[in-house]
Amino acid sequence: MLSVGQCGMPNRVRVVEVNNADRVELERRVRSKSSPARSVERARIVLLSADGLTGREIAERVGCSEQTVVAWRARYAKSGLAGLDDAPRSGRPRLVDDAMRYAILTKTLHKPPAELGITHWSSRLLADQFGVDHATIARLWADYGVKPHRVGTFKFSTDPQLHAKVRDVVGLYLHPPDGAVVLCIDDKSQIQALDRTQPTLPLRRGRHARMTHDYKRNGTTTLFAALEVATGKVTDACYQRHRHQEFLKFLRQVAKAYPRVALHVVCDNYATHKHPKVTAWLAKNPRITLHFTPTSGSWLNLVEVFFSIITRQAIRRGTFPSVPDLIAAIRRFINGWNERCHPFTWTKTADEIHPKVQNTLATDQ
Repeated sequence: MLSVGQCGMPNRVRVVEVNNADRVELERRVRSKSSPARSVERARIVLLSADGLTGREIAERVGCSEQTVVAWRARYAKSGLAGLDDAPRSGRPRLVDDAMRYAILTKTLHKPPAELGITHWSSRLLADQFGVDHATIARLWADYGVKPHRVGTFKFSTDPQLHAKVRDVVGLYLHPPDGAVVLCIDDKSQIQALDRTQPTLPLRRGRHARMTHDYKRNGTTTLFAALEVATGKVTDACYQRHRHQEFLKFLRQVAKAYPRVALHVVCDNYATHKHPKVTAWLAKNPRITLHFTPTSGSWLNLVEVFFSIITRQAIRRGTFPSVPDLIAAIRRFINGWNERCHPFTWTKTADEIHPKVQNTLATDQ
């Protein structure tokens, strides 16, 4: 619509009517830090137009030409929010028809012929097969989300007691027994005391820290850790080996650290945890109960989260001339961790986990 100035002449100010729903969306786009600059610009133009500003005033505020204001104002007036999107462009005619696209995709998803001696297709090898440019293959793969160059890892649990063990462990996390302490115990074996062949170059502005790719091995240690679920506090010990003798010794240490209280300990199915001597000791100490995670289900053990943190923050980028130096670094980290520790909060119930596991099996097999 055109408004009329004081002299009775149209001043060519087009006031755009914006309903409440559109205004909320336009204001969201303007505030969003992830919206493309063009989307923010168009939203501002429409909002300022709705406030009655002239095209010249809007152009000065937004930082664009007045013709741009006129164009997007008209697009919104005609098509609403949809008019602010980029119009589809015809582009050049497709060089690969649907039949060839289907053939390329089908061949991509199948193992290459044995005579080629390759495990998966590359864009150039497949392009040679179809007589097209390798960029065409790459674009088609991107369209369908196919990434032959990447490979992931997986491990499905085949434990016949999978559901029962998941429910048992998750139940401890979400509803711990009254008056009892829940602990997650595991060992991180074969931690190497690696010493770089040259000093590490420190972090500098515009340049990340650097270390040599080669190293000298100075021995290994095994870290035993017990994570208290309620607080995140860690009880630790380092041994040269990880046999049932070391596990039993660590259990005694944990029991001494938590006297006169029932302990529910989550651990994996490693054979040392079920050794007859361990079982006999547990029978003499009935206040300690072991709860086993399913086979190939170590992700259920919260202490694995702690192992990931200590690896990234204290071990992977460290240099250790000897095993005692490595153990001292581990102890320093754990002492600092216990001063600032926090619990890892489990959120998924067993009933939410089971369908997801079943769906994954049904989809990927």
